[in-house]
Amino acid sequence: MDPLLLVLIVFGAVCAFCWIASLITKDTSWVDRIWSVVPVVYVWIFAISALVDGKDAGRLLLMAVLVTLWGARLTFNFARKGGYTGMEDYRWAILRGRMTPWQFQVFNLLFIVLYQNALLVLITLPASVAWQHPAPLNGWDVLFAVLFLVFLVGEFVADQQQWNFHRAKRAAGGDLAPGFVSTGLFRFSRHPNFFSEQAQWWVLYLMGATAAVASGLGFWGGALNWTVVGAALLSILFIGSTVFTESISAAKYPAYREYQRTTSMLVPWPPRRRREEEARA
Repeated sequence: MDPLLLVLIVFGAVCAFCWIASLITKDTSWVDRIWSVVPVVYVWIFAISALVDGKDAGRLLLMAVLVTLWGARLTFNFARKGGYTGMEDYRWAILRGRMTPWQFQVFNLLFIVLYQNALLVLITLPASVAWQHPAPLNGWDVLFAVLFLVFLVGEFVADQQQWNFHRAKRAAGGDLAPGFVSTGLFRFSRHPNFFSEQAQWWVLYLMGATAAVASGLGFWGGALNWTVVGAALLSILFIGSTVFTESISAAKYPAYREYQRTTSMLVPWPPRRRREEEARA
């Protein structure tokens, strides 16, 4: 069976499950719960298909292992925050309160279930390029694998710093100035974990592009091919989600506006206040 067809069959089954489960439980966070699982399944489908077909599967196996590490880290972080215990994402509850019931159900089906699940397929399709254009691993793959691991570690560190802050905040009775984490990696980016998450999928895209280039394709269709849509749409989703999340934080914490003024939203960068002090010096 064509691995892409198998991926699409799994995609359809996952969409049906998430939608039906959300209607039965009145909980729309089912896509969040499978977010770290199904991309791993999709990439392994391509890797196993290459092995069965007798193709050079080195690159696909490397991609599958990297995505598995990504999924294991994200699953661990989501589980320790109570994501698998029936806790719904607070942002969905806020949106539900701003919509009529039928409007929210349309949003649930079209965006939460269909769009987000389609995005989980799209971000893994560089593996489809690697499957279509099998070629031996090269130095670029090693470089991209190292970059992927660097971003994976960066996301782990950022999530751990955030976890430590919120534990300390709970221990202090919910009152720990300034109310949000702004130290460690969060001194250089308001969302270093979000940045690292997106960067990993851009790296996976580059690994698929490497396969296309190594097989003889040029810039168009090789280095730049249609599967870039997945990483690009993921970045757009994160930017929109981050803006919405920050509007909630700014309304909740008086100091957050100043934090926004001095600190980069996503890309880690020296705080603006420090840059201004260095310029004056």
